[in-house]
Amino acid sequence: MNPLKELSEFGQSVWYDNIRRSLITSGELDRMIRDYGLSGMTSNPVIFEKAISGAEEYDPDIERLMGEGKTGEEILTTLTTDDIRLAARALLPVFERTKGADGYVSIEVNPGLAHDAEGSIAEAHHLRDIVDMPNVMIKIPGTEEGLRAVEQLIYEGFHINVTLLFSVKRYEEVAWAYVRALERRAKESKPVDGIFSVASFFVSRVDTLVDRLIDQKAARAGSNDEKARLHALEGRVAVANAKLAYVRHGRVFSSDRFAALRAAGARPQRLLWASTSTKNPRYSDIKYVEELIAPDTVNTMPLATLHAFEDHGRVAATLEEGLDEAASVVKELEDLGISYDEVTASLEREGIKGFEDGFAQLLAGIEEKAGALKAGRAESMEMDLGDLADAADEAVRRLDAENFIERLWEKDPTLWKKTPGDRELIKNALGWLALPQTMSANV
Repeated sequence: MNPLKELSEFGQSVWYDNIRRSLITSGELDRMIRDYGLSGMTSNPVIFEKAISGAEEYDPDIERLMGEGKTGEEILTTLTTDDIRLAARALLPVFERTKGADGYVSIEVNPGLAHDAEGSIAEAHHLRDIVDMPNVMIKIPGTEEGLRAVEQLIYEGFHINVTLLFSVKRYEEVAWAYVRALERRAKESKPVDGIFSVASFFVSRVDTLVDRLIDQKAARAGSNDEKARLHALEGRVAVANAKLAYVRHGRVFSSDRFAALRAAGARPQRLLWASTSTKNPRYSDIKYVEELIAPDTVNTMPLATLHAFEDHGRVAATLEEGLDEAASVVKELEDLGISYDEVTASLEREGIKGFEDGFAQLLAGIEEKAGALKAGRAESMEMDLGDLADAADEAVRRLDAENFIERLWEKDPTLWKKTPGDRELIKNALGWLALPQTMSANV
């Protein structure tokens, strides 16, 4: 079995950390749902910035919306919510088959609202109303202010993806906010069985920062023993941190408080592993997938990680291994003078700033494109194929009748050859189809 589908069969949901319109309209997303067992998608401003600013496929819509007098921010909202709606429609059969347990597409509120609970709540209502799909999740950063918005929105019946979680303490606060929201609903005799949420716990960024701090501290180490102890922690803190979050998840959702909600049909909030691409080439390219496998969790991966796990991933119940050792790893980090609290607080600040910068760049890119398109209209050209026009039209009709585009994205070798040897060779030679996404999606 394809290791990605095996992962799904094992009980861990495979989500895709990327979105762009051509992925959906080409039929590639449908193929990934079918062949990879893909059951959800996540997005953020950085991903949208690369999709919209880095391609021409959105230009006609930008020009049309600009002609309607839309502002840059209004154009941005229309483009992103249109893509989210298309993806949600593609995943709707998964949502319906799993009775709402899976099949979600996440869209993030403006990152500038990360410290504005009321603004986040209003933005969540706005986005949900525009997308108007039952399987949309609203992403809210897990800041202290964001938790107030999370609890209120879950109480109101929203599906929420709490994002940018780095510390175990903050994760536990998120889990209890979910429980409190459902308790409020239950107290008012409102149903609790149709509300789903994930907590996005970021992984690889932890090792990226900690490894850098280890190198700096090792360079000033007073002894070889201290230096060896420091280097022994490289590449181990992120997974240990995730395992400790998983332990807290078990405590919250096996508690007596949640037992009463479970009896009323409530589902535990699922842990979602985010930032799972490997940044350090010394580590396995599937490290943050293969070491974090457990049922009833989610792993959202960029394309390169999806392909790597499809190629050489192995499925085993790894998340529950070494839970005691995980605590000792974090303690050793503290003993050696690297503050866990400072690391996770710094990562939260950097994460929010990164998404704020991505949003600003995305907005600036759209406004720049709108201006360029407006200026370019006066210089537009018309092209005429002359005597070749009829033949070209006939070729396009033939390709359409053969469903060429969809079959190309499905890597169907019979478009060219039908002999077994040629078919395998052609299929293996079509990896270039996803090359732009592979190069740009590894955020």
